[in-house]
Amino acid sequence: MEIKEIRLEELDPKKFIKEKIEEIRSIVGENYAINALSGGVDSSTVTMLGHLALGEKLRTYFIDNGLMRENEPQEVIALFKKMGVNVILVDAKEKFFNALKGLRDPEEKREAITRVFYKEVFGKIVKENGIKFLLQGTNYTDVEETVAGIKRQHNVLEQLGIDTEKEFGYRVIEPLIQLRKPAIRKVAQALGLPKNVYDRMPFPGPALAARVIGEVTPERIEIIRKCTSIVEQELKDIKAFQYLAILHEDKVTGIIGGKRKLGFQVEIRCWESLDAKTATPKRIPYNILEKIAQRITSEVKDVVSVTYNITSKPPSTIEAV
Repeated sequence: MEIKEIRLEELDPKKFIKEKIEEIRSIVGENYAINALSGGVDSSTVTMLGHLALGEKLRTYFIDNGLMRENEPQEVIALFKKMGVNVILVDAKEKFFNALKGLRDPEEKREAITRVFYKEVFGKIVKENGIKFLLQGTNYTDVEETVAGIKRQHNVLEQLGIDTEKEFGYRVIEPLIQLRKPAIRKVAQALGLPKNVYDRMPFPGPALAARVIGEVTPERIEIIRKCTSIVEQELKDIKAFQYLAILHEDKVTGIIGGKRKLGFQVEIRCWESLDAKTATPKRIPYNILEKIAQRITSEVKDVVSVTYNITSKPPSTIEAV
């Protein structure tokens, strides 16, 4: 199926919103739909489009997969409650960690997350409630990178020949599939979402699992969660497209308590980009990088090395996994 991109300069946000609300209503009809809210700009925009189109016929879920940033589920649910959207929290941490156990290959990990999310979690919800439609925030870049073989995005299904009705028991609706991130931000703003949502940094669908090289375990996720919190605190005033921390698989020699110890190494990335197709590393002042390294190695147990990525995309990618 060929998708025609709506470029930022061609976009009329109010017209787009009106058309998508009508489209969602037409497809869903008298049925119910569900969607997953993560708090990112894509899922938040879809949530509001679905809420305006369907009202109480849309059931919004936050899937706590154990891979989110500090306090993210509670903060996102509270924010959308203020906007009149009731969000149902689903604790699925055990399912995701069980599925990821022993996996090191990036594509295998993404496939496991996709399977648990769509089949085990949402498949169960739709069967129990007789729901026939899932709204999700797949964007144009997600499809482009997946089809090109650059990186499998967990939310790209139909474009890979996956029949969601046959595989999972429901049809997927993707209102944002013609837009890249900058255009989605304009739609989100026009929908009345707050600036901290429509201007929020991109965050991967597989969440912190996309920032752990090698096996994803609760212990390794906790390390990268703490590192992520430090990086976001220290770089919050840096104007950048995205910044993140990555946990490497191999350990390196360090010194802890005056003794030699093999410890973890963490990589920091900070990007300048318009649409994530290409990106260049931000030239961050050295004293800020030095402070990040000092905080991570002193506040996060067993981390002994912090590096900064200076390679552009391509050949690098924004996320590591």
